[in-house]
Amino acid sequence: MIGRRSISLTPRVVPLGGVRAMNVLRTLPHRDLPTVGAWCFLDRFGPDEVRMRVEPHPHIGLQTVTWPLVGEQRHRDSLEFDVTLKRGQLNLMTAGGGISHSEYSLGEDALPLDALQFWVVLPESARHGAAGFEQHTSLPAVTLPASEGADATATVVLGEFAGVRSPATVHTPIVGAEITLAAGSQVTLPLDAAWEHAIVLVDGGLTVLDQSVAQNEMLYLGDSRDSVSVSSTEGALLFVLGGEPFEEDLIMWWNFAARTHDEIAQARNDWENVDASATRFGHVITHGSERIPAPEMPHVTLKPRRRRI
Repeated sequence: MIGRRSISLTPRVVPLGGVRAMNVLRTLPHRDLPTVGAWCFLDRFGPDEVRMRVEPHPHIGLQTVTWPLVGEQRHRDSLEFDVTLKRGQLNLMTAGGGISHSEYSLGEDALPLDALQFWVVLPESARHGAAGFEQHTSLPAVTLPASEGADATATVVLGEFAGVRSPATVHTPIVGAEITLAAGSQVTLPLDAAWEHAIVLVDGGLTVLDQSVAQNEMLYLGDSRDSVSVSSTEGALLFVLGGEPFEEDLIMWWNFAARTHDEIAQARNDWENVDASATRFGHVITHGSERIPAPEMPHVTLKPRRRRI
């Protein structure tokens, strides 16, 4: 068991892949915490007014979870999906052994854009499997009774929360839920005591365990909790993520999740080799030769990340 925790993690600013004009806030992976359950990556891009152009790039060994807050995004991939994603909808892409995709804002002009993007690491049983894509335009919601103020609403994005399950495909016990708190409310969030959890404040003001949480900050709660009380004076939008602790080795580099250095190196070589790339990662629908080149491999052997909290 990990045990109960109450640790604040602050995001860092990084450039989004290939787009120097657009920065994102990255909370996971953190140097002390590589995963929360199987969640291994969290970026927030926005709020900003931008022309987003993330050209075709590859993934292995993970699922991408795109959750828009403001604006619309166009997703295209090597499975020939070409869809527009809006607020309240979920794009879930499963890389398996290899997939490629692009992410654009709509039109040619800068537009308001804000979204959360997560990665979920795939377990051994699924990480070499077939790639897949699914879009869910309607997700289940559950009402959480308030002990003070108005009741809260939770949208179950991935996995299971408060007895309600998302239709999205998952491969590990997991939860991802967006929760809206009204001003002046206090609500108890039900948790699975065998899972670890964290809460991210997306907007507004939030207090958890008598601790104030800053916007974009993640409060890591550890495991061994069957509930946690949250409150907001001004109202809040928050995201709960968690799941069964991921015990397999995990090496993450660029857009790849693997178990060994050699797997990462092979994936990079396959992406850079035109013939191997076409076989493994396919070609993103309606794109030409544009793509994001892989960075150079580090001159050290990549090792699994270990939690230090």
